[in-house]
Amino acid sequence: SSRVLWTLAVTQLEKMFATRFVRFASTSVPKATLIERKGGNTTKLAADELFSKGKFVVFGVPGAFTPVCSTKHVPSFLQNADAIKAKGVTDVACVSINDPFVMEAWGNQLGAPEKGVRLLADPSGEFTKALDLATDLSAAGLGLRSKRYSMIIENGQVKKVNIEDSPGDFKVSTAENILSEL
Repeated sequence: SSRVLWTLAVTQLEKMFATRFVRFASTSVPKATLIERKGGNTTKLAADELFSKGKFVVFGVPGAFTPVCSTKHVPSFLQNADAIKAKGVTDVACVSINDPFVMEAWGNQLGAPEKGVRLLADPSGEFTKALDLATDLSAAGLGLRSKRYSMIIENGQVKKVNIEDSPGDFKVSTAENILSEL
């Protein structure tokens, strides 16, 4: 009887871990609204339509103007945008749970428009939550935020996701890592 319980427990753990690691293998981009602000114009974008045709690199950051995001994560994609696009990528986009005005100002400060990297606001976290990439950073005074990640999307399907263990980590979600995976 204890052997049966042990077997059931191990089976449940295997299912849980298998689900966690393969959940993105054939996940469709969710029906969620992202917002882009460029040149003072605001555009609402349906994520499932935006990423429906072509190959895309999307990376998520916990917040605009935060240290690791501003000094490492976004700059890694700005420096490698041309090399990423040379591998057949249609678009490179950064998503953060921020408002579109903040994302536009931050993108302009970092030079994202000149490098062709789009900064997309996910103000309510709809996109981020649908992909199970939200995290509560209230303890740091930030509230609901995105985990730090990078992903490859092809024709509306999430093909690869790299998620950092902690918001301050910057190891697996780098542009250099995505380049090696394309």
